[in-house]
Amino acid sequence: MNTRTLSAQAKTAAAGIEPFTIHVSPFSIEDLRERLGRARWPDEIEDSGWQYGANKTYLEELCTHWGHGFDWKEQEDQLNTLHQYCTKIDGFGLHFIHAEGEGEKRIPLLLIHGWPDSFARFLKLIPLLTRQGADGFSFDVVVPSIPGFGFSEKPKKPGMGVTRIAELFAGLMRSLGYGQYLVHGGDWGSAIGEQLAIGFPKNLLGLHLTDVPFTHHLGMKDRPMTDAETNFFHRIQQWQHTEGAYGLLQSTKPQTLAYAINDSPIGLAAWIIDKFYCWSDHKGNLEEIYTRDELLVNLTIYWVTQTAGSSFRLYYETMHLPPKQAGGKLDIPTAFCVAPKDSRPPREYAERFFNVQQWTQVPSGGHFLAMEQPGVLASDLFRFAKQFAE
Repeated sequence: MNTRTLSAQAKTAAAGIEPFTIHVSPFSIEDLRERLGRARWPDEIEDSGWQYGANKTYLEELCTHWGHGFDWKEQEDQLNTLHQYCTKIDGFGLHFIHAEGEGEKRIPLLLIHGWPDSFARFLKLIPLLTRQGADGFSFDVVVPSIPGFGFSEKPKKPGMGVTRIAELFAGLMRSLGYGQYLVHGGDWGSAIGEQLAIGFPKNLLGLHLTDVPFTHHLGMKDRPMTDAETNFFHRIQQWQHTEGAYGLLQSTKPQTLAYAINDSPIGLAAWIIDKFYCWSDHKGNLEEIYTRDELLVNLTIYWVTQTAGSSFRLYYETMHLPPKQAGGKLDIPTAFCVAPKDSRPPREYAERFFNVQQWTQVPSGGHFLAMEQPGVLASDLFRFAKQFAE
């Protein structure tokens, strides 16, 4: 498949898309450092590790580096080497990365992040996908920031759930001249990807997901299940009791939470880093798999854009405005790349909803697979996409 009909510059100019450069005011960074220096740290139970939540010792070390060692300007310059753009789709402002692949045979690929990450989830994955693979093709990669995340516009009215976001992303791909494309996502990315498959089936070549959208879990009550599915739901129930309180809060009272997290950088760091620690695959040291700067780039994007609260609201919108249902199994070819430290649905559960044509269980990795195991994920995407390149 040859997707190059116009250059990226010609496509964006024709679609009214403007180049975007990140520029955070030095005063904003200085304010962040001052707030970190004035932080009031709570006490904690001795030797409790992460049992009660974000560990104080680690968080103090991370925030000390955030205030005194972390160079945002250096990171900003690095981010600005990416081809970033902004545009209006149906009157709503979207920020996105558009990276063209090598060679003439290229497959468009929409990468959709989740929470509590951002477009930064895919920074290590993008160069692996735009490089021509052994089978002679590469990907044209499009990475939008979900509305209310990062540098995309914050929704001002209710209703910006996963169905509406899918409509915006379909419009974005259309404006870039891509009639058909692959979609990869995890977390909210899998839910938005499914809505693209439901609403725009003629435009999707295939879906590549790391989990089954959680909204399906809500509809399984009293339905007959296999032993593997029963075990899966027992794990999900246990997870909800130990890890799921954040989701209940963000889906019921997101605004109340937003005041604290938007005003306190250590509050923001605790809320997000706790999830990275608990949902990633490591042996007790988060920096086995992420550098401090990687973690802080994601945190700083949330801080300088003040999007913690607007990102929370996606939970509220989805719980109060349920996504569209397919009314049966989707026909779109679908691949799953399942990590051991993620939700790990059994294949038969995924096959209730999706046309599963590829199933990969990777030996290591967690919820943020694109950050933890980018090479493994890239290989799986190339393997799945080979059928569409012929």
